[in-house]
Amino acid sequence: MTIDDLVAQARSGSMRATGKLLSIVESPRRDELLAMLGTRTARVIGVTGPPGAGKSTTIAVLVAAYRSRGQRVAVLAVDPSSPYSGGALLGDRIRMAAHINDDDVLIRSVATRGHLGGLAAAVPAAIRVLAELSYDVVLLETVGVGQSEIEISAVADPTVVILNPGAGDAVQAAKAGLLEVADIVAINKADRDGADQTVRDLHAETDAPILKIIAARNEGIGELVEAIDAHHRSDSPQRRAARARAQILSLAQSVLRTHDGLEALAGAVADGRLDVYSATRALLDEAGLRVAAETAESAPHQR
Repeated sequence: MTIDDLVAQARSGSMRATGKLLSIVESPRRDELLAMLGTRTARVIGVTGPPGAGKSTTIAVLVAAYRSRGQRVAVLAVDPSSPYSGGALLGDRIRMAAHINDDDVLIRSVATRGHLGGLAAAVPAAIRVLAELSYDVVLLETVGVGQSEIEISAVADPTVVILNPGAGDAVQAAKAGLLEVADIVAINKADRDGADQTVRDLHAETDAPILKIIAARNEGIGELVEAIDAHHRSDSPQRRAARARAQILSLAQSVLRTHDGLEALAGAVADGRLDVYSATRALLDEAGLRVAAETAESAPHQR
């Protein structure tokens, strides 16, 4: 079946065809597929936080909130460690049970590292496909640890960080870099002791709006949706350009990190046969990136 056929079937409502298209974005045929897509866009909301914070429950009630508006919703669960894991969300069928049989809700895991550039490549391509298929909202779930959050924050607007009350949670989130990508912070399980103290601690660490929610009881979700809407309304060409720059740089880094020539160049630098600036120029040349390595040209060579 051709890509044209799959796109036509997916537009007609075939979830099987949609799944195949999302698999193609993880394959060498990705560029062929992207060339066939239009310029439709979807709202993209990132949801991240440490394991056990309640991301799955929060996403489930957010899906319900957007569906109540008549919007089509896609959920992409990102797991940077295993191409076979569906992420925490897909493993949580009980909380998502209300949406499993909804034809206007799609739940899908996303390709991981090693797949044509990893998250930086797979996520924007998947979003373009979903937008073309008339999904209005895309929710991205990540596990809350590592580089994936930086890459997701370049795509999502806003990125919502889910935390729980507890001694030191705000500090731990700051140390993990989560607050650096947070546009909105939601304290889930806010009926627990320590919620107010966690909010106070977070105000010292971030300027992002901080909300208290109890996702399991659907409390505070209306306020969270309004905060997400307010952030979206304040979007600007400058912010969109900044996200685009971050996406380009993130993808370029992924491409270079997995380039075949990197290990040989690193070995040459490590044993003194090549300086790091020459190696950088060589890597850019080998990758076909016609970029002027200004730092390499202006800085003194070191061995």
